[in-house]
Amino acid sequence: MNRKVFALLLVVAMTAGAFLAVQACKPGGGVMTPTAVSEIPKLKIATDAAYPPFEFVDTNTSEITGFDIDLMKEIAKAGGFEVEFINTPWDGIFVGLDNNNYDAVISAVSITDERKITYDFSDPYYSIFQAMIVRKADADKYKSLADLKGKNIGAQIGTTGAIFVGKDPNVKLVNYDDNGLAIEALLKGDVDAVVCDHPVAFDYALINPSYMDKLIVTNPKVTDTPEPYGICIKKGNAKVVDLVNGGLKNLPADIIPTLEEKWKMK
Repeated sequence: MNRKVFALLLVVAMTAGAFLAVQACKPGGGVMTPTAVSEIPKLKIATDAAYPPFEFVDTNTSEITGFDIDLMKEIAKAGGFEVEFINTPWDGIFVGLDNNNYDAVISAVSITDERKITYDFSDPYYSIFQAMIVRKADADKYKSLADLKGKNIGAQIGTTGAIFVGKDPNVKLVNYDDNGLAIEALLKGDVDAVVCDHPVAFDYALINPSYMDKLIVTNPKVTDTPEPYGICIKKGNAKVVDLVNGGLKNLPADIIPTLEEKWKMK
């Protein structure tokens, strides 16, 4: 075939193909016109699901549940975003946030001056005191840290309860990976008391059928000042801070009391 004729035919074919493609993309041409879809933001939220009633794994469903989990879902609903929970051990939960493994942490995290140096926090959503649990047989002996001079006191490592006990030179702090291990140590006699957030103490001593006949909270306010909880976010991540705080501000007024009643925290 003559090269000039071939080139002419090629141009005609390309022009016709382009025309048909344009026609196909017009309304009614059989192909939907793409439309911009606004995606709902989805935040990955870490939690140490070994801290009832705030976060724990439901043995019947294997799902993470608890006060914090329900509250975070309500915050997401009110703030127009979605959440995915990631069960993460407490001793590595902040390292994971540093490494961008998730967007935020909700895990009964107290807002402290030390933590605010390294992390951003949402507005406070709850407040607690540190409480002391002992064996029922020792209820009359141990009502304050002063009564435990020279004794071992258990607490979850890295928590404000552990920090509080560690500052008292008259007692010996024994750290545990989670409160459940500290409670078991208390029952075995390895420690003579456990210090933890007061709703957690009440859950073990008053609600949990495995412990309620054996343990008692002798001091629900070992500390004088309430500790505010906040959702912990990587320093400088203003977008996540704004999303979370927006949801908190739009929460219905009855959400916190409803969840307190559901999880028997009052």
